[in-house]
Formats: sequence, C-alpha cells, structure tokens
Amino acid sequence: MPMKKVLVILGSDSDFPMMEPCFKLLKKFSIPFEAHVCSAHRSPRKAADLAVNARENGFGVIIAAAGLAAHLPGVLASFTTLPVIGVPCKNGALSGVDALYSIVQMPSGVPVAAVAIDGSANAAILTAQIMALSDEVLSERLILYKQELEMSVDLRNERLIEKLSTIGE
Repeated sequence: MPMKKVLVILGSDSDFPMMEPCFKLLKKFSIPFEAHVCSAHRSPRKAADLAVNARENGFGVIIAAAGLAAHLPGVLASFTTLPVIGVPCKNGALSGVDALYSIVQMPSGVPVAAVAIDGSANAAILTAQIMALSDEVLSERLILYKQELEMSVDLRNERLIEKLSTIGE
C-alpha cells in the first residue's frame, strides 16, 4: 500500500519562506505532499472542498499555516477527521501570538495540533511521527533523523570546548 500524502495549505504565498523547512523535511523523509494556497476567509469553499475530499484524495495528515486570526487550521479540521497540524505564522501587530491562540483554542470536538510560532519544521516531524505509526520504513527514517540530531549536539559541544580552550590565551 503506498504511503499517504500530506496536504499542506498556506494562508498566503508569503508564508512560503517560513514553511520551507517543512517542505525540506517532508522531502528528507520521502513523504509525498501537495501544497496549496487557500484562505479560510477569502476562499472558504475551496478550504472546505480540500478538507472534505482530503482522505478520498489519498492524504493522511493536513498541515495548515496561517497568521493573524489563523482560522484556516480550524476550518479545515471542521470538515475532516484527518489530523490537522496548525502552524501559526509570525506576522501582524502581535507577532504570531494571536495566530497561536487562535489555533490552540479550538472548541471541543474539533481538535487542531499546534506547533510553535513559525515552527514548520516541527509540523513536518510531527506529521512523520503520525504517519510512521503504520509505516516501518518511515519509522526507521525518523530514528536516523533523531540520531543525526544527537550527533549535531555532540559536534556543537566539541566546538564549545574548543572555543573555551582558547579563552585567556
């Protein structure tokens, strides 16, 4: 059985730079995805259509990035039973705090998982973890990724020790 795809929906194309880490990690994990721009307020019928048909179209998880009022993740979640992960975007007068609150304050029965403001990389990792529950190959990719993270910390520690050794010389 082929791996499910991930549906990534951006509230605006201006969100692309913030979402780029997400796209890179989905590719690193070899998770197929589609990305669309859709607004909960300006194109609500398109948002509903994407969410209603997501499962039928082969998607297993939806990632939605939105700023300001950030209704997009919640609107999508109201039309599907697939997991929806909201990525609050850092923009506007409140620097993304408003978007974070909007995403995490969903009413009972319409859950949306939330990552940090501009935390698109974590949205991709959480997606991979959800999908790896039924995919051993993806699970192995995640294990390797976690090992890479651990090695990167060891390298940073070595650089710190080297820097400290030169103090006072």
